[in-house]
Amino acid sequence: MTDQTFVLPDVGEGLTEAEIVQWRVAPGDTVAVNDVIVEIETAKSLVELPSPYAGTVGELLASEGSTVEVGAPIITIGSTDAGTPAPAQPATVPEPSDPGGAVLVGYGTGGAVSSRRRKPAERPVKASVGVVAKPPIRKLARDLGVDLSDVTPSGPAGEVTRDDVVKHAEQASVFRNIETPAWGEVREETIPVAAPAAPARVADAREESIPVRGVRKATANAMTSSAYSAPHVSVWVDVDASRTMELVKRLKASPDFADVRISPLLIMARAVIWALRRTPMINAAWVDTDDGAQISVRHYVNLGIAAATPRGLLVPNIKDAQTMNTRELAKALESLTLTAREGKTSPADQTGGTFTITNIGVFGVDAGTPIINPGEAGIIALGAIRQKPWVVDGEVRPRWVTTVSGSFDHRVVDGDGISRFIADVASVLEEPALLLD
Repeated sequence: MTDQTFVLPDVGEGLTEAEIVQWRVAPGDTVAVNDVIVEIETAKSLVELPSPYAGTVGELLASEGSTVEVGAPIITIGSTDAGTPAPAQPATVPEPSDPGGAVLVGYGTGGAVSSRRRKPAERPVKASVGVVAKPPIRKLARDLGVDLSDVTPSGPAGEVTRDDVVKHAEQASVFRNIETPAWGEVREETIPVAAPAAPARVADAREESIPVRGVRKATANAMTSSAYSAPHVSVWVDVDASRTMELVKRLKASPDFADVRISPLLIMARAVIWALRRTPMINAAWVDTDDGAQISVRHYVNLGIAAATPRGLLVPNIKDAQTMNTRELAKALESLTLTAREGKTSPADQTGGTFTITNIGVFGVDAGTPIINPGEAGIIALGAIRQKPWVVDGEVRPRWVTTVSGSFDHRVVDGDGISRFIADVASVLEEPALLLD
């Protein structure tokens, strides 16, 4: 038997390190090629790594929670085949619960692995084992805090689907603030800006130190770089979005949109794309080169959507959004959101963005001064849409009102361009018929 050593590969663009989140195997387990052996977290996404070898697991060379550099050995596998290992890359294989389906190994569900770590006595199951659900759905449920035994399945074979979990989580969130918890004994919690080098100052567990790594580390570095390199200027405007709400209602009732989620964010996205075409400098970026600074103007829109996920802030983007019609854009937004919630957004989907939207209204927030995503010249925020008194033709009437706010790189675009862009977005939200031009 020959021991083969598997080193941490670069699963993204320029990945330098990753955290070992969970081993899916233990020493002595038998694995086949492409069986998932470990789940890692990079600065951008969660990734399941498949085994490039078939054989018996020897030693786990990195512990869960540790950060490992690319190229460092992480596991040994005893193999009777000393030949060239199979490539460790995404490959489609049938899933045990769906003989006719296929998933991406390394980025989805892998084949079954015999592992002593999965015995109930050693590793409690967070969701009911009596529920029929695929592993990605179970992970989504864990991330959203959903007990699968409480979910009504709608799958053809009685299985819980992704939509079932998301719908249950959304319904549960409506009631999350009904009860106010009592104050606990913990008076203060400290979240340091770097991994702690010394033990906590007190021994009575009244403070907690959380190492900064993964998505939080990447977000902190990016936001600090943006805030201290690009001079931000922020503007905002109140908007009568009543006609936008009417359009959203009509689209939801339309058979053409019956299978896709419709929200005001869709109209906001269309408005931003329309406004970017009218003020191209908003879609530009400041670039420092050896020959001096340049402004790169992009004549395409890779539309970023800031997404709050269980792992932290992600900003995946929709490539060439300017080419999409309303239905195509709605499908792209839905796919982007669900993928981000599952923690399966690929590094490629988080790079190359040209402009970003953040929907802070879903949290009940009216306006803000967001920080620009690095490599872009602006970011716009959609606030909560509420019924408020509004003057129409000299009379005060109840209207659906929102606030559109944004931050922009003042090196790239001047005040007139910023104002024109915000006014254009507001105009579309007030009158979506402008998109028909």
